[in-house]
Amino acid sequence: MENYTITVTRDKEVHHFEVGEYAHHEDGKCKFRVFENGTYVASFTPDNHDFLHICQNPGEIAEDILHLLADKIEAHHPHGVNDNIIKLKK
Repeated sequence: MENYTITVTRDKEVHHFEVGEYAHHEDGKCKFRVFENGTYVASFTPDNHDFLHICQNPGEIAEDILHLLADKIEAHHPHGVNDNIIKLKK
């Protein structure tokens, strides 16, 4: 999957993030890596309910901004952020 851009605004502070998704993530490794101005700043991992949690924050981005970013990443994936495939019963 290609990287995509998400903009987060808090007060008058604007952040433009580039999000990269790693489709075949393993337990203990982050699924979404986030870059700002080409620098790796954070990563997220989904739980079993498709909610993202902060995995790493080397850019020391404020937690409230990361929570807004996680909400936007989740919204970018309306069918869920996990690799789960729902099988329909016949």
